[in-house]
Amino acid sequence: MLEASGTSTAPRIAPRRTPPTWLVVSIACAGQFLVVLDVSVVNVALPSMRTDLGLSAQGLQWVVNAYAIAFAGFMLLGGRAGDLYGRKRMFLVGLGLFTLASLGGGLAQEGWQLLLARAVQGLGAAVLAPSTLTLLTAAVPEGAARARAIATWTAVGAGGGAAGGLVGGVLVDGLSWRWVLLINVPVGAVVLAGAVLWLAESRGGLRRRLDLPGALLVTAGLATLAYGISQTESEGWAATEALVPLAAGLALLVLFLLVEARTASPLMPLGLLRLRSVASANVAMLVSGSSMFSMWFFMTLYAQNVLGYSPLEAGLALVPSSLAVILGSKAAPRFLPVLGARNVAVLGTLVAAAGFGWQSTMTADGGYLPAIMIPGVLMMLGAGLAATPLASLAISGAAPGDAGLVSGLINTSRTMGGSLGLAVMSTIAASRAGGEDADPVALTDGYALVFRTGAAVLLTAAVLMWAWLPPGRPTSEPKAHNTA
Repeated sequence: MLEASGTSTAPRIAPRRTPPTWLVVSIACAGQFLVVLDVSVVNVALPSMRTDLGLSAQGLQWVVNAYAIAFAGFMLLGGRAGDLYGRKRMFLVGLGLFTLASLGGGLAQEGWQLLLARAVQGLGAAVLAPSTLTLLTAAVPEGAARARAIATWTAVGAGGGAAGGLVGGVLVDGLSWRWVLLINVPVGAVVLAGAVLWLAESRGGLRRRLDLPGALLVTAGLATLAYGISQTESEGWAATEALVPLAAGLALLVLFLLVEARTASPLMPLGLLRLRSVASANVAMLVSGSSMFSMWFFMTLYAQNVLGYSPLEAGLALVPSSLAVILGSKAAPRFLPVLGARNVAVLGTLVAAAGFGWQSTMTADGGYLPAIMIPGVLMMLGAGLAATPLASLAISGAAPGDAGLVSGLINTSRTMGGSLGLAVMSTIAASRAGGEDADPVALTDGYALVFRTGAAVLLTAAVLMWAWLPPGRPTSEPKAHNTA
């Protein structure tokens, strides 16, 4: 018998089921793990990359800095883009870009191809990273469940940084350096598929403009300034080849500040920097980050180029240091109510300075415990202790609605300081070692000078913190952030 007119015979489509919360948290954490892992995973592969692609000493630092500068310069823009265009969409765009760039870097046949791929990876990470936390918090109700989810996200981020050396060592020893990048391709594809299927779209409440000029200016300024610093290694500080990019980099950063002062929706609202707690914490993070960031780079080179460790052995050697930064991060909140945020930040910086000073006594035939493990643990324990109170102080001085922005600023300050610091420290090491093909003793002298310089910078940072950071205890808890 025929159906009545107007009655549809098409099958009814069941409404899409809401995915389990644990699945959303897992996808967000997987994206964050990839982003943080790639900050550190390449370190143990650097000597192999140099041999295979004929990279110079300057080229090696740019394998790290190309990623870090693009990540730092576009991180705040990535968070704003997620608010404007949708967090799920930006998660997919960022992860897709990151995965494709990983494939390009793993297949690179020339040094410039690898550096370009690393810069694109950093751009993808900057778009991806802010969305991981906002998607997670949108999916988990406020309260104890959200606190546990954020704690998981933070631990996964710290674990990514901690696992980088070990994962890189296993891949380089078992396969080749290319796999520290290629491993992201299958993992990224699986996470992308899960994100398409299970993540729900969300947007911010405010419809602001996207400050693309600001992001381009700060990224170009940092990259040009870092390039000028690296040119001083071969040309000298008075050479035109160094002075021109140095002046251009500073000019671009000044132009960035002028643009930020005049745009309606700035990437970095300069008014926030009038707050003592925000300005002092960000400057302290930038200065201390200029030393902390370079630790992994030079410790890896020392272990492989001087002590003769394999990539896997170098990765294993740095595991205690990686665990120490997690320990310091978790211990810091326990000290805050007793000592106050300023005192904990100063204490952590002094512990790190002691580690840098110890590391500066390295020799060409050093043993594992005195030459790598103990100073490495001190350096990273101090880094973990200092990062949390600095974030606490910055956020406690800002309005509640600006907490996320201030948290992003302090992460950006650390990465920016680290990028410029690595350029300076690489120049210092090369000037003392006397060339790219120096013998182990000369290389050790160059690395030791880097750690002596780092110790001096950290002592200066400790004095700066004591004099400038607000002495009172923070009134709010820090936003989740990475210390690895």
